Amino acid sequence: MTKLDCLSEVDPTGKIWEKHRVNADKIADFYAKADDETFNDYAWRLKSCSEWLEFRLVPEESADTLKLKLTNARFCRVRHCPVCQWRRSMMWKAKAYQILPQVVTDYPKYRWLFITLTVRNCQIEELRETLDEINKAFKRLSELKAWPAKGWVKSVEVTKGKDGISAHPHIHLLAMVKPSYFSHGYISQAKWVSLWQQCLRVNYQPVVDVRAIAKHHDPKVLIPEILKYQVKESDLLDDREWFLELTRQLHKTRAIAVGGVLRHYMRELEEKNQDLIGDSEEIDEVTGDSLYFGWNRRLHQYIIEE
Repeated sequence: MTKLDCLSEVDPTGKIWEKHRVNADKIADFYAKADDETFNDYAWRLKSCSEWLEFRLVPEESADTLKLKLTNARFCRVRHCPVCQWRRSMMWKAKAYQILPQVVTDYPKYRWLFITLTVRNCQIEELRETLDEINKAFKRLSELKAWPAKGWVKSVEVTKGKDGISAHPHIHLLAMVKPSYFSHGYISQAKWVSLWQQCLRVNYQPVVDVRAIAKHHDPKVLIPEILKYQVKESDLLDDREWFLELTRQLHKTRAIAVGGVLRHYMRELEEKNQDLIGDSEEIDEVTGDSLYFGWNRRLHQYIIEE
């Protein structure tokens, strides 16, 4: 090992890597202390996740400078690993940013809505059942005659209730509607609430938020909100027992779904085991040598290695 040059001193993203890597160690400890072989396996995988990173220097597109590009790493792919969750979200966003311009070109006059559909909080032990009901309700909603979206990207987010015990699952939706939506077939806020209540089959009025993207505004501005983490990192780290139950409840559930005409463009967002390095970081021509960084748990930093 050479002098203690850490990743955060070499590249601005180093602090982000180190933040998620520290949190990955905390999650690994949660799993390690659980009386469950599967969780113990998760702990082992998390401990070894992204312990070693290989970067290469490549030219900046718009400047006569060099930047680091990740070219090799080993990820654990545990669903709630902070490092893998961050990388997965980045890959989803990168793919969406590449795809949406073509959608806008093919449907230049279509408008976009950002919709949030909620239900009352549930006990963390009832989260899977509640998510099943939410997804069934959304399917009913999308099959109604009044349903206006010709294509949509749906993400499910789970936040911790303010009481520190319950879970708050909800749907974020980026929906593409016909240019005539605001003159023919427009659905008011009150009507959205009524339709969602009808599809949920509940005896209370759920909270629904509907926002239209202004004409000529780029729908890409909402991609970070749609394709963010399914569970906030702070919620993952707050309470070990809540987190372990969350892991059980979310096992094999789907975070992202695409429907309508957008499925033709964005089907790969739903694919499993995506490359967490990604096409955007693959390089054909290399400038300079590789830089290798190893995770130092004592210093909580990635330290440069020879």
